[in-house]
Order: sequence, then C-alpha cells, then structure tokens
Amino acid sequence: MRLEAWLRMPPTPLVRRRLWLRMAPAVVVVARTRESRRVTRRLSFSPSGRGDRAPLAPAVTLRRTFREFWPGTRGLRRLFAAGAVFAILAALCEVAAIGLFGHITDEVLTTRNLAAFWAPASMWLGLAAVAGLASFGGTYLTALGAERFLLKLRDRVFAHVQTLTPDYFENRRLGDLMARLTDDIEAIEELVGSGVVKLITTVASVVFFAGAAFYVRWDLALVTLALVPAFLLVSKIFASRFRTAAARERRSNGAMNSVIEESLANQPLVQAYNRQNNESVRLNREGQGWLRANLSQAWLSGMYGPLVQVLETVCLIIVLGFGAWQIAQGRLTLGGLLAFAAYLAMLYPAVQSLGQIALTVSEAAAGSDRVLEILDARPAVTDRPVAVPLISRSRGRVEFDDIGFTYPNRRRPTLSHLSFVAEPGELIVCTGPSGSGKSTLTKLLLRFYEPSAGRILLDGVDIRDVTRASLRENVTILHQESMLFSGSVRENIAYGRSGASLDDVIRAAELAGVHDFISTLPRGYETPLGQRGRLVSGGQRQRIAIARALLRDAPVLVLDEPMTGLDEATAARVMAPLRRLMAGRTTILITHDLRHVPVEARRIVLEPTRRVDRIRIRRLGVPV
Repeated sequence: MRLEAWLRMPPTPLVRRRLWLRMAPAVVVVARTRESRRVTRRLSFSPSGRGDRAPLAPAVTLRRTFREFWPGTRGLRRLFAAGAVFAILAALCEVAAIGLFGHITDEVLTTRNLAAFWAPASMWLGLAAVAGLASFGGTYLTALGAERFLLKLRDRVFAHVQTLTPDYFENRRLGDLMARLTDDIEAIEELVGSGVVKLITTVASVVFFAGAAFYVRWDLALVTLALVPAFLLVSKIFASRFRTAAARERRSNGAMNSVIEESLANQPLVQAYNRQNNESVRLNREGQGWLRANLSQAWLSGMYGPLVQVLETVCLIIVLGFGAWQIAQGRLTLGGLLAFAAYLAMLYPAVQSLGQIALTVSEAAAGSDRVLEILDARPAVTDRPVAVPLISRSRGRVEFDDIGFTYPNRRRPTLSHLSFVAEPGELIVCTGPSGSGKSTLTKLLLRFYEPSAGRILLDGVDIRDVTRASLRENVTILHQESMLFSGSVRENIAYGRSGASLDDVIRAAELAGVHDFISTLPRGYETPLGQRGRLVSGGQRQRIAIARALLRDAPVLVLDEPMTGLDEATAARVMAPLRRLMAGRTTILITHDLRHVPVEARRIVLEPTRRVDRIRIRRLGVPV
C-alpha cells in the first residue's frame, strides 16, 4: 500500500478501525478471561417503594474486600498464575507478529521481493498457532479458577447464613438474599479472582506494546503516550459515578425481583382475590426505579465511549502527521509507520481496559458491600464458651422457670413470669389467643431466641449450658405449615435423620399412615414432591412431616398448630399418627383448636392482659 493512498483515506473512526484490523497480524491476544456479566440484580427492598432512591450502604474499601475474600483463592492461585502466564505469552506473540508485519511491508511489499515473503510468513503462522493455544489455555485456566472460587465463596456465605437465627430472615426478603448469594458473589469474583488476572495481563500488554512502540520510534511514542494520563483521568472521573449507578441498579432490581418472587409464590391468593392488577402496579412501580437506574448507567456508558474515542482520534492524527513527516525526511519506513500504528492500535485498547478495570472495581465494590453485610451479621443466640454437648439421650423433662421475653425492637413483653414443668412423656397443651406467645415458647425452647428473664431447663440443666446442636437433636418440631422440600418422598422423610435406610423410612411412613398413599405414587418413595411439597394435598404433606418426625425419634416433641388448614375429616385421620408420634415423648402441643386434644392432657392457657405487660397462666377449670 502506498503512503499517499493511505493518508487520503477518510479519517472516520470506523474506517480507521477496519484499516487497523486489515493491517494487524492474524494473532489474537487472549480475550478477557471473564466477561463482566450484565446479570439481573436482585437486591434489597426499598422501604419507600422507590428502589432507585434507597439509601446506599457505606462503601467498603478495596483493601477490606481483598482482606476478606483473597484468602478464598488459596489452592486456586496456581490456576490464576498459569492463566496470566499464558495470556502474557499470547501478548508477546502479538508483539512479535506485528514486528514481522512491518518487516514484510518493507522487505516484500515495498521491494516486491516475493522470495523474501515465505520465511517471515511461516514464522507469522507459527506465532499465530502459539498465540491461539496460549489464548485458549489462559482463558480456560482462569475460568476454571474463577468458577471454583465462586463455588467456595458461595458455600462460605451460605454456611454463614445458616448460622443466623430466624429473626435475621424475618426482617429480610428472600429475593434479596438470593441475589447476594448469586449475583453479588459473581461481582466479587470478577474483582478478586479473574479481575486480578485481567489486571496483570492488561498491565503486561501495556508494557509490551508501549515498549515496542518506543523501539520503533521513541520520539513518536513519547508524543502519543503523553495522552495516556487523559485515558486514566477519564476512567477515574467515571468510576465513582459508575459505582453509585451500579449500586442503585442493584437495589432497584432487588425490589423488583422481590415483588416477582412474592407474587409468584402467592399466585393462588392473588387470583382468588383478583389482585392481578395490583401486583402489576407493584411491579411497575419498582420497575420504574430499575428503569431510572439503568438509564443512568446507559448515560454514563454513552458519555464514556465517545470521550475515549475522541482521545484515540487525536492520537491517530498525531501518528499520521508525525509519521508522514518522518517518512518524508527519510527517517522512517512505511513498514515502520504501519507497525507503529498497529502497536498503537493494540496499546490504547489495553490502556482503555485499565479504565474498564476501574469500572469493574466500582461494580464489585457494590456487591462486596452487600455480601460483607451478611458476613458481618452475627446470630442473636450463640453457644456459651462453657457449653457442652448432651452426651446421652434426654429423659424429656422440660421446665420453664419464671420466663420473660420481649422481642427485639418491641416495648411490650410477649411473656412474663411464665413457669410450668412438663414431665417425661407428659402432654402439655398450650392454648390462647393470637399474640399470647404460644409459638414463642417453641422459639425459646429451640434457642432461636434467649429469654429476657428466667431460664429453661432440660432434665434440670439450663439449656444455655449445652450446645445448640445437641439440644436440637433432642427436640423435634412439627411446624404449623408442613415444610417439605422439592426432593423425593424418601428424601423428605429421611431429612429427619441422616443416613436412614429405606426400611427405616418405610417404617416411619407406615406409623404415620402415609405408606399406602406413597405406594400409589408413580415412583413410590422416589416420587418428587414439587416445590414445598405442593404436588400432594395438605393432609398428605402433614403426614409426611409426621413420618419425618417419627424417624427423628427425639424425646421432646413440639407440635405447633398441627391441625391448621385441615378439614374435620382430614384432621381426624391425621390425629391417629399424631398419637403414635406423641407416645412416650414429652409433648408440647400449641393449638387453639381443642376438639382433637386428648382428655388426659394438661392444658395451659396463655392470656395476654391489656393493662399489665405480663402473661397469666392457669389450668383449665382451676380459678386464677
């Protein structure tokens, strides 16, 4: 190609990019090891209903992010290091290939000496093969390390979430927690894992291409590199704005996703009450916040790209003008100018990638804020340092000794001066109006909360002096809503005791009166129950839950409104397996329906008084 013809080409950015692509060697530098994902963000609920105006969490420093999450790369750092080495090798091949391109231009195209073409062309092909293999190796190894890091980090956060007491979940939305365990963790990986590899390889590429440009013409390189600080300045200016916009987008997506999750989970209620339009309005309201947040990001992206392109255009004009003058003076060959332009074409995208890394840091910081918020949370109840596990099976004697309890952030106590004893094998029935603290007894017994006053004893031992895990091994609860998983019938029943055999599961199902029903299912005990067990009726769900409790075989049993939602006939059928479950166990039955309560049960009525913040306890038929 003649220099005059090249200079006469229209100076549009698109043409210049296509020209550089034609001139550049057929060697591909390793692509970004992990593309930043534009995933759906589902984050915290905005109390105001306007997700884009929710208060932002305090910024987490980059140092703390690495201090918290970098140890998670232990065992994976060799993969990341190998990925970086392969990527750097690909960049070196690119530098060498561009040098061959300049050599071919001067020694073959300009002189029209075809005989001198084959040797450098063969070397060029070899470099392309090496670069391709290196690019593949770098991409695969980095992705392998990144995915394993994601798995480790997600397991760590999920394990911590499961240590938190129920009050933590009662104050948060499911969609928000799901987003933190998925999307936000991925954002952290893009910074701590593959982001480190990208930073190393990008810096290496900048050094290689800048060094090659200096080797060709140091004076021309100095002129063009003078604009590099401008690239970094633009990236720095936009980085903080991108962080704010990304955080708002996450929050608005969180609010919107929570609406979707709640609406889909409660579709029978929504349709029964003809509230479809109301749910659509709720979704649209949160969607407006999401729209504004995304438009803000789009505006920033739209401004950032053209600014960088203007800087690239200025650099190209400088190269062309100065290079043409050097060629006219005989100080530079056409091949040298084209090679320099190719180096520049590879250098500026690498410099721009440094700016993109700054934006990635901004997005990852927003995700780090939210994940660290989970890891910083501590359970309301923990084991005492002197707590010891229960070595033997409990006899089942439960005593509530002058118990008082007030829920966090509430003034009025739920329980006050509550005392009673459940002897081994005894059935205690707790009744009372809503809000009188019946279910609170269960939460205190399982140590989901600590009593504000008094103590709870198991076989005469304060339950705070034993580990929570061993305490819960001796207590089985049958919740008001039968809680089942989407696995098979066998998995749901065996959930009560890990390692249970199929014979154990069948025996428990027979005692619960659900074996015959299970036998009619298409796959028997391997039949999936659907999400939350919705593929079976309420009565069957309850009996499967009873079978699970029977298999667990704990000495203390808590039944929390076991007949709720069941009709008279179904409740009567469920009562028979319930009696078998209660036999020989200390049972605390919480109910407001006394129709199916055994006559031999000792009954306790919890009555909240309006004028005095306490709970009065009495036995039915005994004056207080």
